[in-house]
Amino acid sequence: MAATAAAIVTEALALVRRRPPTLGRLRLLAVDGPAGSGKTTLAERLVAAAPGSALVHVDDLLDGWDGLPRVGEAVRAALLPLAAGGTGTYTRYDWVAGAPGETVRLTAPPSGLVVLEGVGAAGPRVRDLATAIVWVEAGSAERLRRGLARDGAHLAPEWGRFRVAEQAHFAEAGTRAHADLHWWTGTGPSTGVDGDVDTTAGVIG
Repeated sequence: MAATAAAIVTEALALVRRRPPTLGRLRLLAVDGPAGSGKTTLAERLVAAAPGSALVHVDDLLDGWDGLPRVGEAVRAALLPLAAGGTGTYTRYDWVAGAPGETVRLTAPPSGLVVLEGVGAAGPRVRDLATAIVWVEAGSAERLRRGLARDGAHLAPEWGRFRVAEQAHFAEAGTRAHADLHWWTGTGPSTGVDGDVDTTAGVIG
């Protein structure tokens, strides 16, 4: 049986707290996986269960639907000042306007935990900063249904482009294989984004 959200939250927070800091004196919990899998929902629950933690959405650092190849560098640039005890900054992308938006300042959270979620949260340019990695996934058709229900069917072409880009990204980055925990959120059996059957749906070490 797949793990519940409560179980994965408990397991992930326990894991990250057992490990030494990796972002200066801070810990970074990266929640990665394909679009529409449930990363944002899980990340929000993680932060709610760890008061005083910071939540950073990779989507905010993308520079549009075609920005995935560049987002790892943007995320790293935003986080590294925190490792040095400083303040990070990034420009939040305005998805409605389709243009760069406001400047966001990142400061060290009181809890010492930063939760980073989104496609690319544990990519090659960020992975060495992560204390622990959670991989979230569901079936392709189910993820697309969720995404279009959230964003609107008129964005189907953009979703299509992004899904091609993320497939290429994960094939090169091998993020799933680097994850400490896997969480299957789909309604059917887990197969993994590469099509291999995963018989360990739920939390695995």
